[in-house]
Amino acid sequence: MTEATSGSARGGLNRRGIVVGVDGSDQSYCALAWAAREARQRRVPLHVVTAYTVPVFAASSMDAGYATLDDAVIREGAEAVLQQAVAKVGAVDVEVHGSVETGDAAGVLLELSEEAELVVVGTRGRGGFMGRLLGSVSSAVPAHAKCPTVTIPLSCAPRLEGVDIEAPKTKEAPVRPEDVVKEVLVGVDGSEQARAAMLVAAEQASRWGMPLRVVCALPPFTGSLAWVPAPLDREALYSDIKAQLDAGVAWLSSHFPGLAITGEIQDGSPVELLIDATAKAELLVMGTRGRGGFAGMLLGSTSQGVLHHARGPVMVVPDVEDPRLEDRKNFGPLPDA
Repeated sequence: MTEATSGSARGGLNRRGIVVGVDGSDQSYCALAWAAREARQRRVPLHVVTAYTVPVFAASSMDAGYATLDDAVIREGAEAVLQQAVAKVGAVDVEVHGSVETGDAAGVLLELSEEAELVVVGTRGRGGFMGRLLGSVSSAVPAHAKCPTVTIPLSCAPRLEGVDIEAPKTKEAPVRPEDVVKEVLVGVDGSEQARAAMLVAAEQASRWGMPLRVVCALPPFTGSLAWVPAPLDREALYSDIKAQLDAGVAWLSSHFPGLAITGEIQDGSPVELLIDATAKAELLVMGTRGRGGFAGMLLGSTSQGVLHHARGPVMVVPDVEDPRLEDRKNFGPLPDA
């Protein structure tokens, strides 16, 4: 049963809730559809949030009555956006709570991320009542959220069942639900942050009953890597990385014995390879800021590049303290050992 409530979400949000930001744009409705499905899968409440700010020229006006009227009009519009969003998930078997918040969109979602299980946003929204473009929100929130964040691009619309939204026109055919590869991917670079992302990705794959593929990209060495000692034995480097990747997969399998996990090294730019993977993968998972574990593969820049051009859902996992990270050293060589 769906139960909708109105009011502030900041006081009563429990850790097991999923927060989704909406602004009335098609992008945010794609995020809403994905978040509702995930809330149903996890059997947790869905918190639909919209936020607005009073324009500076109105807030600073010497005519106090004008400023008050302006706030009331904007809030009324925000309430309409919220009610429309809540109505869109009315048929989903999930508990729904709606809330209109005052303040910067990214700031509101970051505050809510402290108690949320997951935050979901669209990419490149038109701004609406969220106060800022969701394009900027979808960059700021994953970088600083206290819980995992999932961004949903508009190109996902055709693959989301029950969503009647037209995706952007591209040279490629739209990906329908039947075209999606039922697997979870996680991009790694050998850093502690990437290992934390592996754990979250494995939990998601287990929840969905899908296999997990661990992908490590080995970029070509160019003049930009002039600091690399010469002559460089690429085969030896590949062998070292393969040993580390296999050890990581063995470690992860020890914590998820019933999950099908594979690891692979791909030649090419991490950003380009992962963007291509998002086209048909059910979900791509990344860490926020890799430390370069494997030479040249920084997830900090990679995650930003992928988020801006992804064609499918991307989950970004923040730095976390997880006791399961402690026994990784028992399974083989570490890149930063």
